[in-house]
Amino acid sequence: MTQDLPVIVERQGPVGKLTLNLPKALNALNLDMIDLMAAQLEQWQQDDSVACIWIEGAGDKALCAGGDVVALHRESGSYEDEGASEFVEAFFSREYHLDYQIHTYPKPIIVWGNGIVMGGGIGIMNGASHRVVTETTRMAMPEITIGLFPDVGGSWFLNRMPGRIGLFLGLTGAQFNGADAIYTGMADRLVASGSKDAVFGALVEAGFNSDPEHNRALVSRLLKASEMPADQQPDSNVRAHYDVIQQLTEGATLPEVYQQIVAYAGDDEWLQRAAKTLRAGCPLTAWVVWEQLKRGKHLSLQEVLEMEKILAVNMCANGQVKEGVRALLIDKDRNPQWQPAILAEVTAEQVEACFTAP
Repeated sequence: MTQDLPVIVERQGPVGKLTLNLPKALNALNLDMIDLMAAQLEQWQQDDSVACIWIEGAGDKALCAGGDVVALHRESGSYEDEGASEFVEAFFSREYHLDYQIHTYPKPIIVWGNGIVMGGGIGIMNGASHRVVTETTRMAMPEITIGLFPDVGGSWFLNRMPGRIGLFLGLTGAQFNGADAIYTGMADRLVASGSKDAVFGALVEAGFNSDPEHNRALVSRLLKASEMPADQQPDSNVRAHYDVIQQLTEGATLPEVYQQIVAYAGDDEWLQRAAKTLRAGCPLTAWVVWEQLKRGKHLSLQEVLEMEKILAVNMCANGQVKEGVRALLIDKDRNPQWQPAILAEVTAEQVEACFTAP
């Protein structure tokens, strides 16, 4: 086992274990990690002695805080000089391939979603057969702040949340906890973070056989038995806000919905933060979110990922990502100069261009 690799690969009995191993970067996903995971999953799929897979993040702060956006910034085009490098296309192609691989994997995959799980981390977690959150889980799709969009299958899973919660979370990048993840269909079990070793140990000792369905049921029962008692679980903030989210997102057009959210004047801090993030976020991203959910509603997962790859490459080519990451992580002035600068200036042609294959 090599501790300095970006993904630690281990075998304990019938369980294959992958640990995302860049704790100082909150295990942000780079191309090396994506390729290592994809290759190892492929290998274990063919290995009859592996009954299930366990994926976690090194350290206790994050499963994965997202993709390597600093590399995307470096390889993306600016407003003046449109165009993204081959790296951008390779990054998203291989990341989405990994996500699809996890979604369609024939053996049970348990993802331990402790701490921060955002962007690309949600991509890894969402497709797993058994998605575990803890009392420390903090999830979000905050791409509106960097001029990208909720990708890694966002057009798929945001559309499957109750009511218009997916639209709200996609537009505002609002954070949600483990209980929210279960309520919105993003996770399956809430287990105390301190139980990780015990749960993993029980998996290693479980009576797996060669039947994936038997093994899947075994994992389900084991996780159910490990679940945190309901009275100790955090409250679901999203569930509590369901009605007001429905009111804020009630509108026939994006400008109506946008106006209602940014005009929120109540004293709820979570909603205030959501309104502030949308107001400061990329106007073109807001239009892309609205449109991707509309277009993605009846697409297959594969079609969704194909659509999102086109979107991702285009958002990196048209200057939005370059400017968003610059303001947030490079210069850290938190003052992105979006072009177009406001929602009303975005044209239908600009939105359509985002969905058109380069």
